[in-house]
Amino acid sequence: MTSRTAFAIPAFRRLWGAGLISDMGDWLLFIALPLVVFQLTGSALGTAVAFLLELVPAVALAPLAARLVGRFDRRWMMVAVNIGQALVLLPLLWVHNAADLPIAYTVIVVHASLSTLFEPAKNTLLPDLVDSERLVSANALIGLNQNLGRLIGGPLGGILLAVGDLALIVVVDVATYLLSAVLIATLPAVGASQHPGPDRRTGSLWEALRIRRLTGAYAVILITSMSQGMFLLLFVLFVLGPLGGSDADVGLLRGIQAVGAIAAGLVLGFLVRGSSPRALTAASVLAFGVMSLVTWNLPALTTDIGWYVGLFSAVGAPGVVMLAGLLSVFQQESEPRQRGAVFAAVGLVSAAGQGVGILLGALSDTMIGLLPLLQVQGCLYLAGGLVALLWLPRTLHSSHAPAADTATRN
Repeated sequence: MTSRTAFAIPAFRRLWGAGLISDMGDWLLFIALPLVVFQLTGSALGTAVAFLLELVPAVALAPLAARLVGRFDRRWMMVAVNIGQALVLLPLLWVHNAADLPIAYTVIVVHASLSTLFEPAKNTLLPDLVDSERLVSANALIGLNQNLGRLIGGPLGGILLAVGDLALIVVVDVATYLLSAVLIATLPAVGASQHPGPDRRTGSLWEALRIRRLTGAYAVILITSMSQGMFLLLFVLFVLGPLGGSDADVGLLRGIQAVGAIAAGLVLGFLVRGSSPRALTAASVLAFGVMSLVTWNLPALTTDIGWYVGLFSAVGAPGVVMLAGLLSVFQQESEPRQRGAVFAAVGLVSAAGQGVGILLGALSDTMIGLLPLLQVQGCLYLAGGLVALLWLPRTLHSSHAPAADTATRN
């Protein structure tokens, strides 16, 4: 009997491995560069700029990403992006003091710009490697390796920076991207290159945003991204304020979320069969909202850190399930020629939502205060769950050719 898990497909295993290695490299840089900026400037503002610069390319380059991902062979685009990510890190070898910060900021922007191409290409390629019945499994496993990359790459970035310097980070990070490129180059030839002639026409970003069957999915992405943007700011204030925690507690609770995410990725990727993307998305987003509201209001009963370790360990699980459900909707409800544009649009909507959420979170410094905004953050997830329940397609159709049959043999 044919295995229903995407991991049974050799080509998917190679893509998964490449994604894990690439994500480790991303997290090495994500952890190390802001620390280096803070060391050089001693400024929280300078460090915040480093984070904000990561969001700019996702918005500014979304139309270009839509065209490029839809027009070219996704494999070779991902290979080229990985090589570009490796090369763009090399100028960091000349960053030694605060006067060199423009180099670091430039690297952040260019690296994030290349990532704007990599993620849509990967998500667009996935339906060509696995059949529709294994898409949820594949997306869950992709979510799993992203969290494994965070769990491994994040601490490794801090350790390498502690025992060495930025140059050591650069050397290790370059190696991860080059290894990822080698793995991706071995994937079977599927994607845009298999659609010559008229089918090579690609959808634009604006066409992708107007696909009616995806309107509900875009709405869920926007609402949950707003909530996530609020979380980025409010979480730290919550731990240091109502919870009475320390900086170490902030790091502990932020990192422990990977535990639930990894567990959910394993279960959904290997064990769950025949899941409905709509049901998965709605249930996970609603669970996110309930768990958020419980967490934000629990200090009225207890501030024992053990309770929060348990809650934050569990809260990572709905995130992976939500991502697997939503990506499956986008992949199955878009035509092959439109998928590049669709996933560029997903990046645009997500970045815009996070930006709005960050601005909303900043209202905690006003007379509104922290606690009301925490309630808004949790309620946004509840609203997103209701939108998913009522607006996502009830019956999905697969619009991709049976390329997975070829991929299975590779």
